[in-house]
Amino acid sequence: MMESSFVLIGMFASLVLLMLTGAGLAFVLGAIAFLSTIALWGPQALIVTVLNTYQTMMSESLMAIPLYVLMAAILQKSAIIDDLYMAMEKWFGGLNGGLAIGTVVICTIMAAMTGVVGAAVAAMGILALPAMLRRGYNAPLALGTICAGGTLGILIPPSVITIVFAITAQISIGQMFIAGIMPGLILAGSYCAYIWIRTRLNPSLAPLPEAGSTPPLRERIIALRTLILPVFVIMSVLGTIYMGLATPTEAAAVGVLGAVLSALVSGRFRITILGDAAMDTLRVTAMILWITIGAKAFISVFVATGGADSVLDFVRGIEASRWVVLGVMMAILILLGLFLDEIGIILLCVPVFMPIVRILGFDPLWFGVLFMVTAQMAYITPPFGYTLFYLKGVLPKGIGIGQVYRGVMPFFAIQVLVLILFVAFPGIVTWLPELAMARQR
Repeated sequence: MMESSFVLIGMFASLVLLMLTGAGLAFVLGAIAFLSTIALWGPQALIVTVLNTYQTMMSESLMAIPLYVLMAAILQKSAIIDDLYMAMEKWFGGLNGGLAIGTVVICTIMAAMTGVVGAAVAAMGILALPAMLRRGYNAPLALGTICAGGTLGILIPPSVITIVFAITAQISIGQMFIAGIMPGLILAGSYCAYIWIRTRLNPSLAPLPEAGSTPPLRERIIALRTLILPVFVIMSVLGTIYMGLATPTEAAAVGVLGAVLSALVSGRFRITILGDAAMDTLRVTAMILWITIGAKAFISVFVATGGADSVLDFVRGIEASRWVVLGVMMAILILLGLFLDEIGIILLCVPVFMPIVRILGFDPLWFGVLFMVTAQMAYITPPFGYTLFYLKGVLPKGIGIGQVYRGVMPFFAIQVLVLILFVAFPGIVTWLPELAMARQR
């Protein structure tokens, strides 16, 4: 037992040290697993790692990842989002903080269309940020809105990260998708409420347009036709899942077809779009799968050396409320978000945490949504939050990363409050999946 503990401490110490060197997570995990296996059981034991890797790569559920990424890439490159933002600007521009609220609405729609955080942040950084700055919006408010709004793609389906979580936790992808809808909308609504209240109390943060500059009602109604294609894509994916017509993997293929048809209808379809989208898909999918392979090997060694059993025995021995244990797990996830990307956190923590969740009697779907909210928090947490770096690439001159850090902190606080809300009232998360299950019966 003592030898096992030394091995586990050595593995995680090596993980931290190698991550600090800037090496890729996939190769760090794989190297530690490779060397640990040889040191503990000899070279012949590597066949087990090969078999585990092969079994993981044969998972049919993983096929959904490249399909959803391809759908997102096609939609982004066909500039459908550009038209959508112009429409939202016409509808929300006259409100206090209207452009920022419209940005959150667009991010919500993009989340339901693509499920890819980087696409939303980059698009809004190019479209919404200059528009808000021209209007005289407070820069940290505008930057924080884009970063926080972009993270909605983690929670609102179809989310690639949700797929990775569901596969790792061995729960239904479709149920996880449905469980994320209401919490995602609540979080988006909370962002909008915060923006409206803050700009109402301090109008200088988001100056209203000059009188008479608001488009007439007829023009705004005509602009709503830009919603047709996004709604078509959303319904083609989520509608087929909710009605039980397709599995999430099959719905992903339907979504790719819907994205291509939307590009054709919009008149922006080009053969080069498919080539560029395919290359983007290849890069993103390869990254995810390499991390998956490395993490699978790492966790296999962790389990084989008794690490999982040690953690479970430790939890069983804790003389504290199960809510305290849940709070500790949430704190660990938030802390890891300072250093690791969300897929790495999922692949490392979920195999250890899910047995604990089940022992404590918590709903795995509910815990999955809490996990996704902490992943959103990781995306905007300085200094290594991914959205911060996505946005940094499109910042105009005169705006530094420090203003981005200041802008995201109020939204981080909102995420913490919403996380507490979901912990206190689990029914907010579970009622829609339960309703969907009842319909399918």
